[in-house]
Amino acid sequence: MLQHLLTLIWNKKRQHFLLFLELFISFLVLFAVFTMLVYNYGNYRQPRGFEYERVLTVASFTRFPNEPPRDSLTQLSEQLKRSLQAIPGISAVSFVSSNSPYTMSTSSNNITYNNIHEQADQYWADDDYARLLQVQMVRGKWFSRADVTSTRRPVVINETLAEKFFGKEDPVGKIINDDGERRIVGVVRNMKIGGDYAEVRSAIYQRIDSGFQDKFLIKLTNSAALSTESRIYKTIMHQFPASSTEIEKLEDKRVVKNRMSLIPVILMLVISGFLVLNVALGIYGVVWYSVNKRRGEIGLRMAVGATSGGITRQIVGEALVLTSLPLLLGIILAVQFPLLHLFDLPAATYIAAILLATLFLYALVTLCALYPGRQAAKIYPAVALHED
Repeated sequence: MLQHLLTLIWNKKRQHFLLFLELFISFLVLFAVFTMLVYNYGNYRQPRGFEYERVLTVASFTRFPNEPPRDSLTQLSEQLKRSLQAIPGISAVSFVSSNSPYTMSTSSNNITYNNIHEQADQYWADDDYARLLQVQMVRGKWFSRADVTSTRRPVVINETLAEKFFGKEDPVGKIINDDGERRIVGVVRNMKIGGDYAEVRSAIYQRIDSGFQDKFLIKLTNSAALSTESRIYKTIMHQFPASSTEIEKLEDKRVVKNRMSLIPVILMLVISGFLVLNVALGIYGVVWYSVNKRRGEIGLRMAVGATSGGITRQIVGEALVLTSLPLLLGIILAVQFPLLHLFDLPAATYIAAILLATLFLYALVTLCALYPGRQAAKIYPAVALHED
């Protein structure tokens, strides 16, 4: 049976060339779409690693006419922090770098340990950062003022970086190099700073301990009044009248960041949707045309005892075999992605995308061929033979 179907399709290879090409391109596009979907879904399933509810992100840009000494700038920042913490409804305040959660800013550096190199995201924060975002420590502790006495600056790394450098070994107390020697004081759970669909990457957190800080996070209590944001703004403007201050909710920034992450996926879905529609119409047209051209053959087969179900299965089977040839070429090409480690994605992501794209195309072809197959099964042998 299969050999018969292959012979029929091979004899009409020139007629089916454009459909072969459409199916081949459709598989590659679907493979790309499902790769993105599987990748984003895998990232989405990972724990967020911190709490963003009732957190405000504040940026206060201030220019000083004459650059004060660094110690004076540090005192001004600490004074502002104390003033903000005194506002009712605020439970914690933490200075952060510009690449705080859900911002568009990024920063990375090459980290070294025992000749192992890793490009890691780099963040700066103060002692209250972990408490404010309710992050979970896996080993050790978050850095504090007590760690400043150390000859090497204290840092906290995430689980991903700890696993790449130390495996199952305890990283606390180990020395790594990041433009200077740094002592690890703790390991924190992975945090998806870049959004719910962001990839978990290696990360290192360093302590902010001096200079003027113009970006910080503020954690509000459950009972915080609606006027709390207004009081925060007035407090900053009272201390720095010439500053330009922006206050945003971390929840809103998360929504924006997630939407931006999904834009490429939505575009690919729209493009693939149009392509799949054209393929579906093409397959339906080819099968329908084939049925009408072979009415005499179908009528003869039914006259010698072929059942309606057998005719339907033959029509659908021909369509599936027709699909399998370009699909096989597409799978051979798609398998090169995990074999060659292209785009540095896990092999499981590519394999899942190949399986999903294959199943989707087979399901689509089955649906497109099912109606013409059923219509073929309703042909009366006498009428078909008389027409032939």
